[in-house]
Amino acid sequence: MTAVASSTLLMLPVTPAQADAPGSLISATRQPDSYHGIANGSLVEYWTTRSNGEQVRASGAMFVPAGPAPAGGWPIMAYNHGTTGLGANCGGQSDPATAPLPVPLAADETLMRYFVSKGFAVVAPDHLGLGVFDTGPHPYLELRTEATATIDMVRAARAANPGLSRTWAVTGMSQGGHASLGTANLQASAAPDLDFRGTIAIDPASDVEKALPIAGPWVPRLPGEIGSGVGAFSTSILAGMRAARPDAQVDSYLTERGRRLLDDIGTECLPAISERMSQVSMGELLARPLSEGPFPAVLRDYMTVPVRGYDAPILLLLNATDTTVPSPLHGALAAQFAANGVDFDTVVGTGSHCQLNPAMWAAIEDFSNRVLATPVQS
Repeated sequence: MTAVASSTLLMLPVTPAQADAPGSLISATRQPDSYHGIANGSLVEYWTTRSNGEQVRASGAMFVPAGPAPAGGWPIMAYNHGTTGLGANCGGQSDPATAPLPVPLAADETLMRYFVSKGFAVVAPDHLGLGVFDTGPHPYLELRTEATATIDMVRAARAANPGLSRTWAVTGMSQGGHASLGTANLQASAAPDLDFRGTIAIDPASDVEKALPIAGPWVPRLPGEIGSGVGAFSTSILAGMRAARPDAQVDSYLTERGRRLLDDIGTECLPAISERMSQVSMGELLARPLSEGPFPAVLRDYMTVPVRGYDAPILLLLNATDTTVPSPLHGALAAQFAANGVDFDTVVGTGSHCQLNPAMWAAIEDFSNRVLATPVQS
């Protein structure tokens, strides 16, 4: 393949009048070097789909290493961010000025900068509903749309810059780890034309579908940050399912106060949702147990991380002292992978949620080197 300068982009500033195929590029707009503090960045807008097949617009960021592309093109690392909320511009990738959580954003940028320095082009989707387009509440932890938003952005980025290769991998933290595992599983059937090399999942959300249905009207208000955090994650799942999966009949589980709260948080970012949940218990929002009726089965379909069906290696980086995704959930995922013969390695730390220790960074380095050891495919 002829070397292509990293600054070469197909510029399509005008949105098509009607939806195009998923993965089609709408526009790619160069950004100043202050964009996420990484040079050669672009805002990418593209088409993806809801889980019901409706085509919608999505957005994200793309970063390309300096200089001409190597033979075969730049390998791609798709980067999925963690929980940021439910409303437009909460993702923080398309526009870092709108990022609701500056500390996680800094961690995102550290990892994205690392992969660019290794010679990857990085693509970072906002995920459905969290970018520059207001497409309704983000379907929080809906595995399929996390995956399709990621795969479709990889396709759009390759259309935007002919210096990107077919070779790619995916990584992410927390919700982004959940999204990355979903992406790794779906790509085998949805993107067989691309050359997928593997996944890094850092403290991924998993097995929550086993825990959430225990909630009901009896749940008390939990104290402090634990209460607001658990409440914010739980109500975000309910709001996402309410928008994306009418078959879950979410409103039938809610009190009037619960329905009003879900109406309100669909446009909000995580800090505002957490603040609301510091003033109310989950029990006050629920009129009946989530274990009844259609909800548990739809929840499993909506968010369960597959534990088989992967065709490339996985690196799980897990903190045993994680209180956001408790370690028993991490342990359950690793045990299910092992029981089903999934090709994975694990490095366990004792830090806070998504904190990376030296052994984890060394594992990321080794994984990246293995991805790059085999020639990329143009």
